[in-house]
Amino acid sequence: MRIAVAYDCLFPWSKGGGERQYRRFAEEFAAAGHEVTYLTRRQWDGAPPQLDGIKVVEISHDDGLYDDNGARTLGPAIKYAKGLFFHFLKNRGSYDAVLVSALPSTNVPAVRAALVFSGVAVGVDFLEVWRPDQWRTYAGPVIGRVASTLQWLAAKLSPFASCHSRMNAGRLEAGGLRSKAVVSPGLIDPQGEVEPNLTVSGAPNVVFVGRHIPDKRVEALPAAIAEARKSVPDLTATIYGEGPSRAAVLAEIDRLGLQDVVRTPGFVSQEELDEGIRTAAVLVNPSQREGYGLVVVEACAVGTPVVLVDADDNASVELVENGVNGKVAASTSPADLGGAIAEVVTAGEPLRKTTHAWYAQVSKTNTIQAAARGILDRLVAAARE
Repeated sequence: MRIAVAYDCLFPWSKGGGERQYRRFAEEFAAAGHEVTYLTRRQWDGAPPQLDGIKVVEISHDDGLYDDNGARTLGPAIKYAKGLFFHFLKNRGSYDAVLVSALPSTNVPAVRAALVFSGVAVGVDFLEVWRPDQWRTYAGPVIGRVASTLQWLAAKLSPFASCHSRMNAGRLEAGGLRSKAVVSPGLIDPQGEVEPNLTVSGAPNVVFVGRHIPDKRVEALPAAIAEARKSVPDLTATIYGEGPSRAAVLAEIDRLGLQDVVRTPGFVSQEELDEGIRTAAVLVNPSQREGYGLVVVEACAVGTPVVLVDADDNASVELVENGVNGKVAASTSPADLGGAIAEVVTAGEPLRKTTHAWYAQVSKTNTIQAAARGILDRLVAAARE
Protein backbone atom coordinates (compact mmCIF):
# COMPACT_ATOMS: atom_id res chain seq x y z
CA MET A 1 0.00 0.00 0.00
CA ARG A 2 0.88 3.68 -0.28
CA ILE A 3 0.85 5.01 3.29
CA ALA A 4 1.31 8.54 4.63
CA VAL A 5 2.45 9.20 8.20
CA ALA A 6 1.56 12.74 9.30
CA TYR A 7 3.37 14.40 12.22
CA ASP A 8 4.91 17.86 12.40
CA CYS A 9 8.24 16.69 13.86
CA LEU A 10 10.83 14.19 12.64
CA PHE A 11 13.51 12.50 14.72
CA PRO A 12 16.39 13.31 15.16
CA TRP A 13 15.85 16.88 13.91
CA SER A 14 13.31 17.14 16.71
CA LYS A 15 13.90 15.02 19.79
CA GLY A 16 11.25 13.41 21.93
CA GLY A 17 9.22 10.28 22.44
CA GLY A 18 6.60 11.14 19.82
CA GLU A 19 9.25 11.99 17.26
CA ARG A 20 10.96 8.64 17.74
CA GLN A 21 7.65 6.79 17.79
CA TYR A 22 6.35 8.05 14.45
CA ARG A 23 9.66 7.61 12.69
CA ARG A 24 9.80 4.01 13.91
CA PHE A 25 6.20 3.45 12.79
CA ALA A 26 7.15 4.73 9.33
CA GLU A 27 10.20 2.47 9.28
CA GLU A 28 8.13 -0.57 10.27
CA PHE A 29 5.54 0.17 7.58
CA ALA A 30 8.35 0.39 5.02
CA ALA A 31 9.96 -2.80 6.32
CA ALA A 32 6.62 -4.56 5.75
CA GLY A 33 6.90 -3.69 2.06
CA HIS A 34 4.73 -0.58 1.85
CA GLU A 35 5.49 2.72 0.10
CA VAL A 36 5.77 5.29 2.91
CA THR A 37 5.65 9.10 2.84
CA TYR A 38 6.35 11.13 6.00
CA LEU A 39 4.56 14.48 5.98
CA THR A 40 6.20 16.94 8.34
CA ARG A 41 7.45 20.47 8.99
CA ARG A 42 10.78 21.85 7.75
CA GLN A 43 13.38 21.38 10.49
CA TRP A 44 16.57 21.55 8.44
CA ASP A 45 18.35 23.65 5.85
CA GLY A 46 18.27 22.59 2.24
CA ALA A 47 16.49 19.58 0.77
CA PRO A 48 14.48 17.14 2.92
CA PRO A 49 16.55 14.29 4.40
CA GLN A 50 16.86 11.00 2.58
CA LEU A 51 15.59 8.13 4.73
CA ASP A 52 15.81 4.49 3.77
CA GLY A 53 12.43 3.43 2.37
CA ILE A 54 10.69 6.67 3.42
CA LYS A 55 9.99 9.78 1.36
CA VAL A 56 10.04 12.94 3.51
CA VAL A 57 7.76 15.77 2.33
CA GLU A 58 7.70 19.24 3.88
CA ILE A 59 4.23 20.76 4.15
CA SER A 60 4.90 23.67 6.55
CA HIS A 61 7.88 25.78 7.54
CA ASP A 62 7.46 27.05 11.11
CA ASP A 63 10.61 27.04 13.21
CA GLY A 64 9.13 27.35 16.70
CA LEU A 65 6.31 25.20 18.07
CA TYR A 66 6.48 26.34 21.70
CA ASP A 67 6.06 29.54 23.67
CA ASP A 68 8.39 30.72 26.44
CA ASN A 69 6.70 28.38 28.93
CA GLY A 70 7.18 25.29 26.77
CA ALA A 71 3.55 25.11 25.61
CA ARG A 72 2.63 24.48 21.98
CA THR A 73 1.22 27.53 20.22
CA LEU A 74 -1.80 27.61 17.93
CA GLY A 75 -0.24 29.33 14.91
CA PRO A 76 2.14 26.55 13.82
CA ALA A 77 -0.58 23.95 14.44
CA ILE A 78 -2.97 25.74 12.12
CA LYS A 79 -0.30 26.17 9.44
CA TYR A 80 0.63 22.49 9.58
CA ALA A 81 -3.04 21.46 9.42
CA LYS A 82 -3.50 23.77 6.43
CA GLY A 83 -0.50 22.10 4.79
CA LEU A 84 -2.03 18.68 5.40
CA PHE A 85 -5.37 19.75 3.96
CA PHE A 86 -3.96 21.10 0.71
CA HIS A 87 -1.47 18.24 0.32
CA PHE A 88 -4.17 15.60 0.57
CA LEU A 89 -6.62 17.62 -1.51
CA LYS A 90 -4.08 17.68 -4.34
CA ASN A 91 -3.00 14.06 -3.82
CA ARG A 92 -6.27 12.26 -3.07
CA GLY A 93 -5.32 9.45 -5.43
CA SER A 94 -1.74 9.10 -4.18
CA TYR A 95 -2.41 7.19 -0.95
CA ASP A 96 -4.26 4.11 0.18
CA ALA A 97 -3.98 4.84 3.91
CA VAL A 98 -2.97 7.61 6.31
CA LEU A 99 -1.83 7.49 9.91
CA VAL A 100 -2.18 10.99 11.37
CA SER A 101 -1.09 12.13 14.80
CA ALA A 102 -3.75 13.85 16.89
CA LEU A 103 -1.03 16.10 18.29
CA PRO A 104 -2.07 18.76 17.49
CA SER A 105 -5.76 17.89 17.16
CA THR A 106 -6.16 20.32 14.24
CA ASN A 107 -4.50 17.66 12.08
CA VAL A 108 -7.50 15.34 12.17
CA PRO A 109 -10.30 17.53 10.77
CA ALA A 110 -7.88 18.77 8.11
CA VAL A 111 -7.12 15.24 6.90
CA ARG A 112 -10.72 14.05 7.12
CA ALA A 113 -12.01 17.08 5.19
CA ALA A 114 -9.45 16.71 2.43
CA LEU A 115 -10.09 12.98 2.01
CA VAL A 116 -13.88 12.87 2.35
CA PHE A 117 -15.38 10.28 -0.05
CA SER A 118 -11.86 9.42 -1.29
CA GLY A 119 -11.83 5.84 -0.02
CA VAL A 120 -8.49 6.42 1.71
CA ALA A 121 -8.25 4.59 5.05
CA VAL A 122 -7.49 6.94 7.96
CA GLY A 123 -6.14 5.99 11.38
CA VAL A 124 -5.58 8.53 14.16
CA ASP A 125 -2.88 8.07 16.78
CA PHE A 126 -3.24 9.85 20.13
CA LEU A 127 0.02 10.42 22.00
CA GLU A 128 -2.00 11.82 24.90
CA VAL A 129 -5.61 12.54 25.78
CA TRP A 130 -6.21 15.46 28.13
CA ARG A 131 -9.04 16.49 30.43
CA PRO A 132 -10.78 19.82 29.62
CA ASP A 133 -9.42 21.49 32.77
CA GLN A 134 -5.94 20.28 31.89
CA TRP A 135 -6.18 22.02 28.52
CA ARG A 136 -7.29 25.26 30.18
CA THR A 137 -4.40 25.13 32.64
CA TYR A 138 -1.94 24.43 29.82
CA ALA A 139 -3.11 26.94 27.22
CA GLY A 140 -5.30 29.44 29.06
CA PRO A 141 -9.09 29.75 29.35
CA VAL A 142 -9.78 30.60 25.70
CA ILE A 143 -7.23 28.58 23.73
CA GLY A 144 -7.60 25.75 26.26
CA ARG A 145 -11.33 25.46 25.55
CA VAL A 146 -10.67 25.53 21.82
CA ALA A 147 -8.02 22.81 22.15
CA SER A 148 -10.30 20.65 24.31
CA THR A 149 -13.10 20.96 21.75
CA LEU A 150 -10.70 20.09 18.93
CA GLN A 151 -9.56 16.98 20.82
CA TRP A 152 -13.21 15.91 21.20
CA LEU A 153 -13.77 16.57 17.48
CA ALA A 154 -10.65 14.58 16.58
CA ALA A 155 -11.99 11.61 18.52
CA LYS A 156 -15.40 11.93 16.84
CA LEU A 157 -13.76 12.07 13.40
CA SER A 158 -11.47 9.05 13.97
CA PRO A 159 -12.51 5.98 11.94
CA PHE A 160 -10.23 4.14 14.32
CA ALA A 161 -7.91 5.49 17.00
CA SER A 162 -4.79 4.12 18.62
CA CYS A 163 -3.11 5.11 21.87
CA HIS A 164 -0.46 3.75 24.19
CA SER A 165 -1.91 3.48 27.69
CA ARG A 166 -5.06 2.22 29.36
CA MET A 167 -5.57 5.69 30.83
CA ASN A 168 -5.72 7.34 27.42
CA ALA A 169 -7.91 4.60 25.96
CA GLY A 170 -10.47 5.15 28.69
CA ARG A 171 -10.45 8.89 28.12
CA LEU A 172 -10.88 8.47 24.37
CA GLU A 173 -13.81 6.12 24.70
CA ALA A 174 -15.47 8.39 27.26
CA GLY A 175 -14.78 11.53 25.27
CA GLY A 176 -16.14 11.07 21.79
CA LEU A 177 -14.56 8.01 20.13
CA ARG A 178 -17.19 5.91 18.35
CA SER A 179 -15.25 2.66 18.43
CA LYS A 180 -12.99 0.82 20.85
CA ALA A 181 -9.51 2.30 21.01
CA VAL A 182 -6.57 0.23 19.79
CA VAL A 183 -4.19 0.12 22.76
CA SER A 184 -0.65 -0.72 21.73
CA PRO A 185 1.18 -3.38 23.74
CA GLY A 186 3.98 -0.87 24.39
CA LEU A 187 6.63 1.23 22.69
CA ILE A 188 9.78 -0.61 23.70
CA ASP A 189 12.37 -0.55 20.94
CA PRO A 190 15.00 -3.23 21.61
CA GLN A 191 18.21 -2.49 19.74
CA GLY A 192 19.95 -5.86 19.99
CA GLU A 193 21.37 -7.15 23.24
CA VAL A 194 21.78 -4.41 25.85
CA GLU A 195 24.44 -5.05 28.49
CA PRO A 196 22.82 -4.36 31.86
CA ASN A 197 24.66 -2.76 34.75
CA LEU A 198 23.58 -4.73 37.81
CA THR A 199 25.95 -3.05 40.26
CA VAL A 200 26.71 0.59 41.05
CA SER A 201 30.18 1.47 42.29
CA GLY A 202 31.11 4.74 43.96
CA ALA A 203 28.63 7.33 45.18
CA PRO A 204 25.07 6.54 44.03
CA ASN A 205 23.77 9.04 41.47
CA VAL A 206 20.18 10.02 40.72
CA VAL A 207 19.39 11.09 37.13
CA PHE A 208 16.56 13.02 35.54
CA VAL A 209 16.17 13.12 31.74
CA GLY A 210 13.80 15.49 29.98
CA ARG A 211 12.74 19.02 29.16
CA HIS A 212 12.49 21.46 32.05
CA ILE A 213 8.84 22.49 31.71
CA PRO A 214 6.17 22.95 34.39
CA ASP A 215 4.52 19.55 33.80
CA LYS A 216 7.80 17.75 34.48
CA ARG A 217 8.08 19.35 37.96
CA VAL A 218 11.87 19.21 37.79
CA GLU A 219 12.16 21.91 40.44
CA ALA A 220 10.92 19.37 43.02
CA LEU A 221 14.09 17.29 42.64
CA PRO A 222 16.67 19.30 44.67
CA ALA A 223 14.58 19.19 47.86
CA ALA A 224 13.89 15.47 47.31
CA ILE A 225 17.63 14.85 46.86
CA ALA A 226 18.36 16.75 50.07
CA GLU A 227 15.78 14.61 51.89
CA ALA A 228 17.15 11.35 50.45
CA ARG A 229 20.67 12.31 51.55
CA LYS A 230 19.53 12.04 55.16
CA SER A 231 19.45 8.26 54.57
CA VAL A 232 22.06 8.07 51.80
CA PRO A 233 24.66 10.77 52.69
CA ASP A 234 26.85 10.26 49.63
CA LEU A 235 23.96 10.52 47.15
CA THR A 236 24.55 12.80 44.13
CA ALA A 237 22.35 13.78 41.19
CA THR A 238 22.54 14.75 37.53
CA ILE A 239 19.65 16.68 36.01
CA TYR A 240 19.86 16.49 32.20
CA GLY A 241 17.98 18.76 29.83
CA GLU A 242 16.95 22.40 29.65
CA GLY A 243 13.80 24.47 29.38
CA PRO A 244 11.72 27.26 30.90
CA SER A 245 11.85 25.76 34.42
CA ARG A 246 15.66 25.57 34.49
CA ALA A 247 16.00 28.85 36.41
CA ALA A 248 13.71 27.52 39.15
CA VAL A 249 15.75 24.30 39.35
CA LEU A 250 19.02 26.22 39.70
CA ALA A 251 17.47 28.49 42.32
CA GLU A 252 16.44 25.46 44.39
CA ILE A 253 19.92 23.98 44.14
CA ASP A 254 21.39 27.26 45.40
CA ARG A 255 18.80 27.62 48.17
CA LEU A 256 19.59 24.16 49.50
CA GLY A 257 23.36 24.48 49.12
CA LEU A 258 23.57 21.53 46.73
CA GLN A 259 25.95 23.06 44.19
CA ASP A 260 28.54 20.32 44.85
CA VAL A 261 25.90 17.58 44.87
CA VAL A 262 23.65 18.22 41.84
CA ARG A 263 25.00 18.62 38.29
CA THR A 264 22.93 20.33 35.57
CA PRO A 265 24.82 19.74 32.29
CA GLY A 266 21.86 20.60 30.04
CA PHE A 267 21.50 18.67 26.80
CA VAL A 268 24.34 16.24 26.14
CA SER A 269 25.29 13.71 23.48
CA GLN A 270 23.29 10.49 23.24
CA GLU A 271 26.37 8.53 24.29
CA GLU A 272 26.85 10.57 27.45
CA LEU A 273 23.15 10.36 28.26
CA ASP A 274 23.07 6.57 27.78
CA GLU A 275 26.07 6.15 30.07
CA GLY A 276 24.53 8.45 32.66
CA ILE A 277 21.38 6.32 32.79
CA ARG A 278 23.34 3.06 32.77
CA THR A 279 25.52 4.02 35.73
CA ALA A 280 22.78 5.73 37.75
CA ALA A 281 21.48 4.23 40.96
CA VAL A 282 17.96 5.37 40.01
CA LEU A 283 16.20 7.38 37.33
CA VAL A 284 13.65 9.80 38.76
CA ASN A 285 10.84 11.47 36.84
CA PRO A 286 8.47 13.58 38.98
CA SER A 287 6.28 14.45 35.96
CA GLN A 288 2.56 14.93 36.41
CA ARG A 289 1.85 14.22 32.72
CA GLU A 290 3.16 11.40 30.54
CA GLY A 291 1.44 9.70 27.63
CA TYR A 292 3.62 6.60 27.86
CA GLY A 293 7.03 7.05 29.51
CA LEU A 294 9.68 5.77 27.11
CA VAL A 295 12.56 6.77 29.40
CA VAL A 296 11.23 4.31 32.01
CA VAL A 297 11.81 1.28 29.80
CA GLU A 298 15.13 2.68 28.55
CA ALA A 299 16.36 2.83 32.15
CA CYS A 300 15.02 -0.64 32.98
CA ALA A 301 16.78 -2.05 29.91
CA VAL A 302 20.13 -1.45 31.59
CA GLY A 303 19.00 -2.44 35.07
CA THR A 304 18.42 1.06 36.43
CA PRO A 305 15.24 1.19 38.55
CA VAL A 306 12.92 4.19 38.41
CA VAL A 307 10.99 6.43 40.75
CA LEU A 308 7.84 8.09 39.39
CA VAL A 309 5.12 10.14 41.06
CA ASP A 310 1.46 9.22 41.10
CA ALA A 311 -0.68 11.77 39.22
CA ASP A 312 -4.01 11.76 37.40
CA ASP A 313 -2.36 12.42 34.03
CA ASN A 314 0.72 10.23 34.39
CA ALA A 315 0.29 7.08 32.29
CA SER A 316 3.93 6.06 32.84
CA VAL A 317 3.05 4.69 36.29
CA GLU A 318 1.44 1.78 34.40
CA LEU A 319 5.02 0.67 33.63
CA VAL A 320 6.19 0.42 37.25
CA GLU A 321 5.69 -2.49 39.63
CA ASN A 322 6.61 -1.36 43.12
CA GLY A 323 9.55 -3.35 44.42
CA VAL A 324 10.15 -5.00 41.03
CA ASN A 325 11.50 -2.22 38.81
CA GLY A 326 11.18 0.82 41.06
CA LYS A 327 8.60 2.71 43.07
CA VAL A 328 5.75 5.17 42.55
CA ALA A 329 5.89 7.99 45.10
CA ALA A 330 2.63 9.39 46.44
CA SER A 331 3.58 13.02 45.76
CA THR A 332 6.46 15.37 44.94
CA SER A 333 6.84 16.41 48.58
CA PRO A 334 10.42 16.03 49.85
CA ALA A 335 9.29 13.34 52.29
CA ASP A 336 7.43 11.25 49.68
CA LEU A 337 9.75 11.69 46.72
CA GLY A 338 12.96 11.75 48.74
CA GLY A 339 11.86 8.72 50.73
CA ALA A 340 11.12 6.76 47.55
CA ILE A 341 14.53 7.67 46.12
CA ALA A 342 16.30 6.54 49.28
CA GLU A 343 14.31 3.30 49.35
CA VAL A 344 15.17 2.40 45.77
CA VAL A 345 18.86 3.34 46.12
CA THR A 346 19.33 1.28 49.29
CA ALA A 347 17.61 -1.72 47.68
CA GLY A 348 20.77 -2.05 45.60
CA GLU A 349 21.72 -5.00 43.42
CA PRO A 350 18.65 -7.23 44.05
CA LEU A 351 16.35 -4.50 42.73
CA ARG A 352 18.59 -3.91 39.71
CA LYS A 353 18.36 -7.61 38.88
CA THR A 354 14.56 -7.69 39.09
CA THR A 355 14.41 -4.44 37.10
CA HIS A 356 16.36 -5.96 34.25
CA ALA A 357 14.37 -9.19 34.47
CA TRP A 358 11.16 -7.16 34.14
CA TYR A 359 12.54 -5.49 31.02
CA ALA A 360 13.74 -8.80 29.55
CA GLN A 361 10.21 -10.14 29.83
CA VAL A 362 8.22 -7.19 28.48
CA SER A 363 10.72 -6.46 25.70
CA LYS A 364 9.65 -9.71 24.04
CA THR A 365 6.07 -8.56 23.55
CA ASN A 366 5.49 -4.88 24.41
CA THR A 367 7.46 -3.47 21.51
CA ILE A 368 7.12 -0.57 19.13
CA GLN A 369 7.35 -3.10 16.30
CA ALA A 370 4.27 -4.90 17.63
CA ALA A 371 2.48 -1.57 18.09
CA ALA A 372 3.27 -0.52 14.51
CA ARG A 373 2.19 -3.87 13.07
CA GLY A 374 -1.07 -3.76 15.01
CA ILE A 375 -1.87 -0.31 13.61
CA LEU A 376 -0.76 -1.42 10.15
CA ASP A 377 -3.13 -4.41 10.27
CA ARG A 378 -6.02 -2.05 11.02
CA LEU A 379 -5.00 0.29 8.19
CA VAL A 380 -4.76 -2.60 5.73
CA ALA A 381 -8.15 -3.96 6.79
CA ALA A 382 -9.74 -0.50 6.52
CA ALA A 383 -8.25 0.06 3.07
CA ARG A 384 -9.78 -3.20 1.84
CA GLU A 385 -13.29 -2.45 3.12
